Amino acid sequence: MKNFKIVAFLLVILLVVLELFVFNNDTKKEKTKPFVAVSTFSLQDITKHIAEDSVSVVNMLPVGVDPHSFELTPKLMAKIEKSSLVLYSGAGLEPWIDKLTFKTKALDMSKYVKLRELGANEFECHQHHDAQCVHNRLDPHYWLDFANMQKMTYVITDELIKLLPANRAIYLSNRDKYIAMLQNLDASYKKTLASCSVNDVILNHNSLGYLARNYNFHSESLSGLSPEADPTPSDIKRVFKEIQKDGMSTIFYESFMSDKLIRSIAKDMHVNVEVIRPLGNITADEARANATYESLMKENLQKLSEAMFCH
Repeated sequence: MKNFKIVAFLLVILLVVLELFVFNNDTKKEKTKPFVAVSTFSLQDITKHIAEDSVSVVNMLPVGVDPHSFELTPKLMAKIEKSSLVLYSGAGLEPWIDKLTFKTKALDMSKYVKLRELGANEFECHQHHDAQCVHNRLDPHYWLDFANMQKMTYVITDELIKLLPANRAIYLSNRDKYIAMLQNLDASYKKTLASCSVNDVILNHNSLGYLARNYNFHSESLSGLSPEADPTPSDIKRVFKEIQKDGMSTIFYESFMSDKLIRSIAKDMHVNVEVIRPLGNITADEARANATYESLMKENLQKLSEAMFCH
């Protein structure tokens, strides 16, 4: 019996030592992973799907935060400085990015895509040129164009291969799968939105310009391109007329913006209110549910299809 107790004790000690070894080994592996900092959900989604767990992805934008008005914290800035690669959206989306001095390679992804120029009725400029004035004539929500997402996927894959050339075969395989997914999304949008009874979509922020252009519907918004702009009485009157003219059943708002005004309009006009996801960022609930660009864009398609009575 005494020998049995000694053997059992030694086995326990051995198991503890093995667990410590595995833990320390995993910790060392985690520490040796390169950091890749990204500024939007779309860039995070591409990077994670291509790299899998070979890199640690640091999102500069915490979940549940509007990318337009986010402010960097010292802690986050320190993390970004440790990154081997920085990917940011550009095109005026992140005014806070100018506060950073990058010590490593930083790519403005807007330089690799085809940007949409704003129409005359989308360009906002108030009399006093205040903070709500939009001086940029380019629409920064370019990740809602699947062709642009494909362009970014190729660029990011190439950068990851430069970072970890040993993983080239895996990255190229994952890239091809991701490209195929984007092509399937494009085909689904074309097919589903090809024939709709209503050709207009109303939301509180002009973020669907790329989708509207690519799939031939009209996007009307309360605040235009600038999410901080306060709608005027004439803006509200314009939206009322659009709803009456087209017989809409649903109007949209975004998760990170107040829904108070849009719900008030919906109540007065007897229409439904639904959330649309432009995917500059996602909510904490969506992050916990492991939402992906693909899953959320499929949800957007379903909601657009129902709102426009597509068949």
